[in-house]
Amino acid sequence: MSLNLPIPHSPTKEYHCNIDLNIYDSPECVRLATQAATGRHLKITSNHQDTAFAVCLCEDNYPGWLSVPDLQFLQPTATIYQPQFISATEIQQRIPEIIAFMQTAKQQDNYYLWGGTVAPNYDCSGLMQAAFKSVGVWLPRDAYQQEAFTQAININELQPGDLIFFGTPQKATHVGLYLGDGCYIHSSGKEQGRNGIGIDELSEQGDKVSQAYYQQLRGAGRVVKSYVGNS
Repeated sequence: MSLNLPIPHSPTKEYHCNIDLNIYDSPECVRLATQAATGRHLKITSNHQDTAFAVCLCEDNYPGWLSVPDLQFLQPTATIYQPQFISATEIQQRIPEIIAFMQTAKQQDNYYLWGGTVAPNYDCSGLMQAAFKSVGVWLPRDAYQQEAFTQAININELQPGDLIFFGTPQKATHVGLYLGDGCYIHSSGKEQGRNGIGIDELSEQGDKVSQAYYQQLRGAGRVVKSYVGNS
């Protein structure tokens, strides 16, 4: 496929981002799908009417659209992205750092941003992905993908660092990270949540926000590996 890109050719067919970039859900580049933090790898797969290029982020295989003006912030990379294999034991050892990342993020001025994976504004699964990425562990991008990726556990066996999933009987639409003592941290929106990162109780006895999410509780999962793609 010849794309006639307005950027230098990459022998690996991969590029890395020189700055944090927005990735959109359509070639109109209006609605955010996700974000690519500085240093992330992506592949360009097609273009659309010279307004945007379809891309796929290498670390989580997430598709989206990059606006043409943002192509200037890509640089060809001489090496392809290679996922790292991390054991379940190593991941558990890094849980305190993951929790510390979220606690620090909570202290910053922030608001809930649909598609946000870069500080200071995150969506729910974006916060999970960023926190685990900070210690070298990759998760899939969306809540329902994270639910499928994690090892399902009984809600009564929660340990700090486990993911808690909320949504409908059909699909997980929200995720938080268990802190212990019946509490979890998450980035929640305006309508039902706190418009940013907050801590809530996993209980029907909590405040209105905690109660609202508890009524949508689906289950929990433990991260036992780092995402390595469609293998």
